[in-house]
Amino acid sequence: MTHDSDTTDFGYERVPRAEKTRRVGAVFDSVADRYDLMNDLMSLGIHRGWKHFTTRLAAVRPGERVLDLAGGTGDLAAVMARDAGRDGYVVLADINGRMLARGRERLADAGVAGNLGIAQVNAEALPFADASFDCLTIGFGLRNVTDKAAALAEMNRVLAPGGRALVLEFSKPQVPGLGRLYDLYSFTVLPRLGRAVADDEDSYRYLAESIRMHPDQERLRDMMNEAGFVRCAYYNLTGGIVAVHRGFKP
Repeated sequence: MTHDSDTTDFGYERVPRAEKTRRVGAVFDSVADRYDLMNDLMSLGIHRGWKHFTTRLAAVRPGERVLDLAGGTGDLAAVMARDAGRDGYVVLADINGRMLARGRERLADAGVAGNLGIAQVNAEALPFADASFDCLTIGFGLRNVTDKAAALAEMNRVLAPGGRALVLEFSKPQVPGLGRLYDLYSFTVLPRLGRAVADDEDSYRYLAESIRMHPDQERLRDMMNEAGFVRCAYYNLTGGIVAVHRGFKP
């Protein structure tokens, strides 16, 4: 099926490209205050293991410069700031101001401050010089970007040669029968949980739909190759419900 290049997906809807940016912003404005609680409830706490795997795969070393895109409330940034040490530097970046404010509060409470910066940015047009970072992560954010190819190209641009990018994102279940159970959970339990806890059923229905519209493991690996990354590979977690993709800047 072909679509007008001036439109894009917002969940299962087709909307003008500028409209998606606004509507995704409204979703995260709505869920920011309950975002961390909902992550724990939605994943039964398993998201912590996914993020731990990602930070270990990132293998940030003392003194490195790191960009955590769509970093939200700072789970990945907090770990990587400790790994980078006082001679390193981590930028927690997100397009949504409310999510960043929540992240700043959480990281300050955790004592993460000296080597951490905060930046409100659009992943499709990063305000950083070429080769600014040694490592870049984006956790559960790429599927919300309007132009994913542009974002991946920007991620490649701001990495120094030899630097690595890691994309932690929901993907396509690989275990037989898991997809049907996952669909049942996503489209029945998840919106009801959003209504009960965050008073926002629609936002969590969108999140479920956006997962289904996101490129699967193979396609995302191909997109990273097309953006200029090399040695691209992915790691399925929880039967492929989530995958971590990693690529390197040549």
